[in-house]
Amino acid sequence: MINETSVNCFLELAETLNFTIAADRLYMTQQAVSRQVAQLEQDLGAVLFLRTRRGVILTEAGRR
Repeated sequence: MINETSVNCFLELAETLNFTIAADRLYMTQQAVSRQVAQLEQDLGAVLFLRTRRGVILTEAGRR
């Protein structure tokens, strides 16, 4: 089920492309942001971000 917290996490991460900065802005832990985004991706049935060693990249689905 999509909730406001997971959407807020997505929006912050999409803006910052950095889990740590997004977490700081949301007053959450990096792990909590990661879990929320993963749950949103599962709920939507789409990968929204590519996670790499260098950071995070929005996918086409994430941009839409």
